[in-house]
Amino acid sequence: MEIKVANADSLIAACFDVISELRPHLLREEFVTQVRQQQSQGYALAFVFVEGAVVAVAGYRISTSLSWGKFLYVDDLVSAESARSKGYGEALLDWLKVEAKQQGCQQLHLDSGVQRFAAHRFYLKQRMDITCHHFAVDI
Repeated sequence: MEIKVANADSLIAACFDVISELRPHLLREEFVTQVRQQQSQGYALAFVFVEGAVVAVAGYRISTSLSWGKFLYVDDLVSAESARSKGYGEALLDWLKVEAKQQGCQQLHLDSGVQRFAAHRFYLKQRMDITCHHFAVDI
């Protein structure tokens, strides 16, 4: 198992099949361009590589706010359905914690859709706390 940051177009493209399990609205032909645009705003895409295949992906960014100070925010975190319960998500989350610490962050944050019960069990097992409710409105 190897964890890398996707900084080449070919590596970004290799993450599409896994991340589209979490974000099915994404289009393969637009994915690299969209990630590149987000990278210009601080987004990074990390992945777990096992036996020639991407099995888990995390999109994240470093930011600062008055409420949290400097933090690492996980925009996307998903393991391929065929690779779940094999420790890849845990390894990626552990890697993200190390990355956060190396970047001088005090905290790691993520939001999870209210319908993602299995993900919530995973996050709670990883000793994460539910610390707020996130509200949104379409405009």
